[in-house]
Amino acid sequence: MSRNISAIETESQLKLRGDLHLLRKAWHMGTGLIGLGAHIQLNMAKEETATILLTLALSAFAVEFLRMKFEKMNEVVLKAMGPFMRESERNSMSGFPFYALGASLSLFFFSEKIAILSVLFLIFSDPISSIFGVLYGKDKILPNKSLQGSLAGFVTCYLITLVYLLGHGIQEFDLIWFAMIAAMIGVFSELLSIFLDDNLTIPLVSGLGITVLNYFFLYFN
Repeated sequence: MSRNISAIETESQLKLRGDLHLLRKAWHMGTGLIGLGAHIQLNMAKEETATILLTLALSAFAVEFLRMKFEKMNEVVLKAMGPFMRESERNSMSGFPFYALGASLSLFFFSEKIAILSVLFLIFSDPISSIFGVLYGKDKILPNKSLQGSLAGFVTCYLITLVYLLGHGIQEFDLIWFAMIAAMIGVFSELLSIFLDDNLTIPLVSGLGITVLNYFFLYFN
């Protein structure tokens, strides 16, 4: 009986992909900002932060595999993390390990400034695109992707890039073009999530695209 009650309670906590799920969005942005803030405030080398995140990702993957194998463990995890999870993640991998892995690999592969910008895309663009897609996404361009959500993602990435460049003392007129192209790269990286988890595609594809873009503008060392 207690097992059935637990299952009912967990089921009531889990949301569908099409739900607004603001708590998940807040968790997504909050954890990312805390990690990024710790990296900056503690003046950590990017390799050190990347190693910590990789360790966290591998640990989270281990927990995910174990909870999918052992029902009791899965019930405990779902009860604890249910408010932040989707129904589709009940018996499959959740997004958190990919989130930590995407940020880690971005820091390993790209220069620190570009890696941080790509992680900022992940922190803000993904949830904001989702919110606008759920509320206003009437024109579908791909499965689970709408024109309205993608436009919200573009504006978010554009403003993040613009503020980021200005914060680094870059005030050339060309920064507007850099921000626009970077925003298009950010949107493209999110659309690629139809093939792979967006917690990986956003920081990695954005980081790679902005690295190539930077060869033409030379804004970042």
